[in-house]
Amino acid sequence: MNIEAVKSIYFFEMARTRRTLLQSVVSPVISTSLYFIVFGAAIGARIQEIDGVSYGAFITPGLMMLTLLTQCIGNGSFGIYFPKFTGTIYEVLSSPISMLEIVLGYVGAAATKGLMIGTIILATASLFVDLSIAHPFVMVFFFVLTAITFSLFGFIIGIWAKDFEQLNLIPMLVVPPLVFLGGSFYSIDMLPPFWRAVSHFNPVLYLISGFRWSFFEISDVNPVASAVIILVFLTVCMSVLTWIFHTGYRLRN
Repeated sequence: MNIEAVKSIYFFEMARTRRTLLQSVVSPVISTSLYFIVFGAAIGARIQEIDGVSYGAFITPGLMMLTLLTQCIGNGSFGIYFPKFTGTIYEVLSSPISMLEIVLGYVGAAATKGLMIGTIILATASLFVDLSIAHPFVMVFFFVLTAITFSLFGFIIGIWAKDFEQLNLIPMLVVPPLVFLGGSFYSIDMLPPFWRAVSHFNPVLYLISGFRWSFFEISDVNPVASAVIILVFLTVCMSVLTWIFHTGYRLRN
């Protein structure tokens, strides 16, 4: 294991966060505050509680997941796409660095950024609502596993994308609707039977439900099923990356 190579890639990517501090940190905090003002005040005035949990506290795990998925996919995809765009990826590929070391550097940095922003969102949320975490170790498990999995997913998107339009396609047009329709701001038990059944085909529902269970011990689906879904998706992402590096798909062309 070439630790120095992993550290070089990791710290180079982390330095980009410091250079774009306003966009990386301040923007998510402002967005979260606006969510609490709009949803917490406007809708919370009409929906006092869901399953015994205040509405403001109920939407906190969903907001954290929305931010975590967006940040991890965005950072993971841009981290590998930009070297492709500038041509510096060939320096990385020609250096004595293994596939594992490249992935550890880029994906590790993307996951770290997502976890940092997610933690900031949690701290911001605690200023608006009273939060308690019933199972902190389970919360950390879901938090970290989701960050790693979707950073890998973002890494794959960055390799697949041919231009900036494709790069932003999934993070901007696919992920937010799935999160909003995945029970971020409501329980699917509030939906009619047909739409409740349809919601179970949304994979993000399982992420949010498992994460919410670690806070309040309430969930729309079994938290074990949530963990299994994430682990399966992680395995798929790792398999796809192995194939990409083995074939050189959109890396060596």
